[in-house]
Amino acid sequence: MKVVLQRTKEAAVHVDGECVGRIKRGVMLLVGVTHEDTIADAAYLAEKIAHLRIFEDENGKMNHSLKNVGGEALSVSQFTLYGDTRKGRRPNFMNAAKPDCAKELYKHFNQLLQEKGIHVETGTFGAMMDVSLVNDGPVTLILESK
Repeated sequence: MKVVLQRTKEAAVHVDGECVGRIKRGVMLLVGVTHEDTIADAAYLAEKIAHLRIFEDENGKMNHSLKNVGGEALSVSQFTLYGDTRKGRRPNFMNAAKPDCAKELYKHFNQLLQEKGIHVETGTFGAMMDVSLVNDGPVTLILESK
């Protein structure tokens, strides 16, 4: 699994003009799933994201985690994270998991975050989405389970 994490002041996702997910302070997660990913990959990333120290303390140092600050997560499925652009001009998405498999692992990943006490909002799997955020910092990290 691959996640692009952005620390946010606020973020939202809309489908067909309707807001389906919105958070304040927390993290925006673009989540990609590949063929070999398992429940263990989802568990690793959920644990890492919940406890990753990316929020500033009173001295301006990144010493607090999402759990420490009571932050929220907006999780959006993103198969294009596994786009291969090495050949030609059009990305090849063969490394992305098939939708049925990816959807189940994505849902499991979000459930694991919730079980860790993180409030999770989501987009709509497989839909065309308009995603907006105010990146705080900016802080953007790429996390991979492999």
